[in-house]
Amino acid sequence: MRSRETEQGSSAAAGLLALVLVALVVTTVYIFMARIWPMPPAITRVGNWIDSQYNLTLWVTGIIFVLAQLGLAWVVFRYRDHGQKVRFVRGSHILEIVWTTATLVLFTALGAMAVHAWSQVHFTAPEPNALKIDVMAEQFTWNFRYAGPDGKFAPAAPKFYNDSNGNPFGIDPSSKDQDDIVSPVLVVPVNHEIELRMESKDVIHSFYVRELRIKQDIVPGMIIPIHFTPRDTGNYELMCAQLCGMAHNRMHSYLRVLSEADFQKWLKQQEAENQQ
Repeated sequence: MRSRETEQGSSAAAGLLALVLVALVVTTVYIFMARIWPMPPAITRVGNWIDSQYNLTLWVTGIIFVLAQLGLAWVVFRYRDHGQKVRFVRGSHILEIVWTTATLVLFTALGAMAVHAWSQVHFTAPEPNALKIDVMAEQFTWNFRYAGPDGKFAPAAPKFYNDSNGNPFGIDPSSKDQDDIVSPVLVVPVNHEIELRMESKDVIHSFYVRELRIKQDIVPGMIIPIHFTPRDTGNYELMCAQLCGMAHNRMHSYLRVLSEADFQKWLKQQEAENQQ
């Protein structure tokens, strides 16, 4: 026979667990509702779509989380040990089928709703007049290449890689077309579609700009395209979101979105420096 002290201890522990569950729910809801760590505003239309999808998913899963945890807290408290006899309850197969089916339908619907934003970045071709920029990721730096005044990229190959000589893209030194612009910062014009063609020299890196809501892994041996249209000028941090080595924390740059006039002025400055 169990002693009364043991029953009281078990009951108190169950009550404490129920209280902890309620406190967990209240704290979690407060953190999200108070927006203590908010994301910066998106600067693309696709980014706004992603935010809407995120908020919808957060509301749906948040409501389920709150109901489930409060229900668990009630069960723990209601059926805590206070000396009653144990009673076996057989589950309902129909109820299990219903909530499993409901979960499947709900999350499949949420996934289907997110396809539009995803396809705009990954499965939809950019406009023909999109600004093409090559991106080279390597331990532990970013480089960006723009076509020169002739609008054409110079031929390049891995055998010509020479970082120490300022040739991270491996531009063929024998080519007469040596007017490409290479920059450690991604500079783009506002309200103009940008097409990035990304590759890695060594390991898997990940292109991530919070304000674009884009995170794209870059795999060695592959050229991975993405495109976006920034709608706000400013400086936005660009980081590698994939652990890529001991100095991973140093691998960051900036996305600078300029007005069209300022972007053309920047291009002219880069072209002048190339001719020196």
